[in-house]
Amino acid sequence: MYKTGDYLHNGLLYLNNTLRPSHKKLGQLMIYATTVCQSRCSHCSIWKKPHESLSLDDIKAIVGSRCVTRRTVVGLEGGEFVLHPQAGQILEWLQANHPNYTLLTNGLATSKVIDAVRKYKPVRLYISLDGDPESYKKVRGVDGYDKVIELIEALKDEIPISLMFCLTPWNSFKDMDHVIGVAKRYGLDIRIGIYGTMAYFDPGADLIAAEDFVKGIPQSIHGTSENFDFVALYEEWRSGRLKLPCRSIRNSLVIHSNGDVPVCQNLGVVLGNIHRESLDTIFNSRATREVQRYHKCNCNACWINFHRKYDIILLRNLEKFLPKSIVELFWGQYKWTDDSSLTYKQYFKRHGYN
Repeated sequence: MYKTGDYLHNGLLYLNNTLRPSHKKLGQLMIYATTVCQSRCSHCSIWKKPHESLSLDDIKAIVGSRCVTRRTVVGLEGGEFVLHPQAGQILEWLQANHPNYTLLTNGLATSKVIDAVRKYKPVRLYISLDGDPESYKKVRGVDGYDKVIELIEALKDEIPISLMFCLTPWNSFKDMDHVIGVAKRYGLDIRIGIYGTMAYFDPGADLIAAEDFVKGIPQSIHGTSENFDFVALYEEWRSGRLKLPCRSIRNSLVIHSNGDVPVCQNLGVVLGNIHRESLDTIFNSRATREVQRYHKCNCNACWINFHRKYDIILLRNLEKFLPKSIVELFWGQYKWTDDSSLTYKQYFKRHGYN
């Protein structure tokens, strides 16, 4: 899914955002544009919130910000975005003014998603699939597995598709293996996430127990791209042995359906609201820089792929060219495990991971 140019661009963006913190640019912008949703997910409580949506004018103002460049990947999410009361108008505007956008869906409104993709041409479609039919119903609260498969079969030759699997207390590694199999059958990319207690989603359950976690990871994950290290390192993070500074908060941002802009996808620390200030003011203000400076060095509170994969990828690539001690001079101290001297490569070699 990711190309050399993507890594290079993110590296240059990291340098800009480090050296020019009052002129930061976004690599990723995820917009939770509506709370309207027909799923009843166990690991997400958005569907319990009052119906609330950002307007077309809000989207225009957000995407027109200086911190959003033509290379910024704008993601549209919900809730279920295609149920947004102005979904068609927003997609039409983005197609004309910022075509570098992706669409996330649970796949339940199959015909709406198919029509939106064919008419408005997002660059990628992300479809949630959290297990086999039985587990899907347990996790998602509705019987929608067949609709997801129908959506895949309809669009697999028309748009790049990523299946989104989230490992939760309500499914298992067996379900992960099943979804990897679905992705392989249809030739799709797969993105694997791990459940977290994110403030906005208010899921109300504990984290996944990490005991013997790595032993359960299915072998099929090695046939996927950019997933194994993220999943394998969860046990190190959950046990408190891993600590990575969070630099992704200066590259990746989310906006909630009420206009709130939190410092990250996990915490309830709000930087501002787009109904009161511009996104540029919020993202690059002195107050925000102070909040980001504190959290990038002191927060190790989540293992969310939206943020942590960024940190893993940058660090492992830096370690290919520089000694860990040199990387720490400008990155800050970090450790992959309780032995803080180990590099990424040494850690995985010591544990016999491929």
